[in-house]
Amino acid sequence: MVKFAYTIAGSEATGGAGFQVDLKTFQQLGVYGMGTLTCIVSFDPKNNWAHRFVPIAPQIIHDQMEAALSSQDIDTVKIGMLGHPDTIDAVAQGLRSQSWKNIVLDPVLICKGQEPGAALDTDTALRQKILPLATVATPNYFEACTLSGMTALKTVDDLTEAGKRIATQGPKYVIVKGGIDFPGPDAIDVLWDGEKATVYSEPKIGQERVSGAGCTLAAAITAELAKGADIHDAVKTAKDMVTTGIKARVSAHTPFDTVWQGAYTK
Repeated sequence: MVKFAYTIAGSEATGGAGFQVDLKTFQQLGVYGMGTLTCIVSFDPKNNWAHRFVPIAPQIIHDQMEAALSSQDIDTVKIGMLGHPDTIDAVAQGLRSQSWKNIVLDPVLICKGQEPGAALDTDTALRQKILPLATVATPNYFEACTLSGMTALKTVDDLTEAGKRIATQGPKYVIVKGGIDFPGPDAIDVLWDGEKATVYSEPKIGQERVSGAGCTLAAAITAELAKGADIHDAVKTAKDMVTTGIKARVSAHTPFDTVWQGAYTK
């Protein structure tokens, strides 16, 4: 029986992040991917690969969600870059149009290409209108510090404490990603499930960020939950997929490499 996973995210033309990564991850894990575009991000190769950001009109977001949610019985969704307060309003309204088993939020707080004031408005709206609806949140180091009010995450206990604090804002499960910014030789993620912390650790693969790792992790968790997996097993699969994808990273003319989802087999 076909399982469905849904993404609400931005397009990134090089295929290294966002909507494109989500659909590739869904396909690799054996679920039928569907989605709604929230914005279009295109790097500018003539300007040091800076972001060019174009939001999708709220009515078009509404129309996409209406079409997708009417076409299939969908109960599991991943939310990525939203990027604008009007976008957040449209997505929040669409989410409230039905019940969900799983809402996985990758809380992208900084949208490169926006003015600082607009970015702050977006961050505030995301915290107020989307985070409380999420069942799962997957903040990276910076996002976890911001959402938890902590200045630094230096130990596993710090990662756990950040997860606990973020969970009070709505999500049942919080996966705090230590990533490159977390000190030490290992890439450590901590899942707070409301009762205990589970640590997922793999040796770091180089010291450079690889584009698409966060998107892949959240999308893989979404796909596994759509198939009925337990949250702990879903995070384990996602961690394994990201680790494999970073090892098989794809280089480009950009100043960064990207995760290769196709390298993973389960």
